[in-house]
Amino acid sequence: MSKPEQQCRVPFLPPLKGEKSCNLSITNSLRIVASVTPSNSLVKYRKTLPACNAYEANRAQPLDISIDLPSVQSETAQRVKIGIYFATWWALNVVFNVYNKKVLNVFPYPWLTSTLSLAAGSLMMVISWATRIADAPETDMEFWKTLLPVAVALTIGHVAATVSMSKVAVSFTHIIKSAEPAFSVLVSRFLLGEMFPVPVYLSLIPIIGGCALAVVTELNFNMIGFMGAMISNVAFVFRNIFSKKG
Repeated sequence: MSKPEQQCRVPFLPPLKGEKSCNLSITNSLRIVASVTPSNSLVKYRKTLPACNAYEANRAQPLDISIDLPSVQSETAQRVKIGIYFATWWALNVVFNVYNKKVLNVFPYPWLTSTLSLAAGSLMMVISWATRIADAPETDMEFWKTLLPVAVALTIGHVAATVSMSKVAVSFTHIIKSAEPAFSVLVSRFLLGEMFPVPVYLSLIPIIGGCALAVVTELNFNMIGFMGAMISNVAFVFRNIFSKKG
């Protein structure tokens, strides 16, 4: 049998603004029914709450990003291209040395021969630029100032090597010129102040020893030919240094 409901104020509920009424119904168990009539201040507070307009990424959208990754095929093609350049340079260098020696045996004027060979190379480049086979470089006064010492060193080295080949065998000239790494290390160490690890200095010992052995055992030794090869070494070392700085 249900007991009549009693109306009361529940002391443990927090105070609410506005009109409040509490119905306490006692049946088989205690049941609290609270009805709240909101006041004007509460309605006004709710209206002043900021609206939250958030972007919802409800589906994946692709990003317009392009990343260029080097392919294995392009790297292989680049290596093959560089290998072809080296092989072509080596083959042309051999042909040049052989025919240069033949010309010097018949026409013993190394200064004129070396000058004509440099002029022929310059003419070939001008023709390549004019015919668009190769792109002509964009030059200014600063470019020519940087190029001048490189060109002077290259000219001295080429002429000195030609003079050497006119006096001694081509093989002897190139044996002496193989000491160019030793000159490069010595010039960089004592003139530029660069330091190298100990293995680099140790690797120069067989190079210097081999050149010394070739000089001692050369049957047709000629001092002009030997000095021409040595001057060519020094000139090409400075060419490399100027090229690196430029």
